[in-house]
Amino acid sequence: MILRATLLGMIAILVLSVAACAADIPLMASSLVPGATGKLSYEHDRNGNIKLAIATKNLASPGELTPARDAYVVWIEPRDKQPEKMGVLKVNNNLQGSFRTTTPYKAFDVVITAEDSPTVTQPTGPEILHGSVQVR
Repeated sequence: MILRATLLGMIAILVLSVAACAADIPLMASSLVPGATGKLSYEHDRNGNIKLAIATKNLASPGELTPARDAYVVWIEPRDKQPEKMGVLKVNNNLQGSFRTTTPYKAFDVVITAEDSPTVTQPTGPEILHGSVQVR
């Protein structure tokens, strides 16, 4: 009985410590997509990296922008470094987007741009959503 109570206590502490490492940050929308909302969730993984999950709502497909674009590209901009392309944010028919990635950086901006091609190597299109992350 004591062993079981100790084990349950240890599990509860582990769950609370993992939950304490997670955080949500709102993404700010540009005037190009004023009705869009976004949220960036992050947590530490067991290797000390940061796992990111982006969720958006009311985000029109890039082809519906004026001028039309081909893709929403997600960039991580570490402090004092060049932007790094992480991938493409996909938007479904319900105007919801999602994206997941991992980064070793602890302080960085997340920027989503509307691009003419998903293969761009540097941000060239307009910024659609952005947020800043500072992890301890």
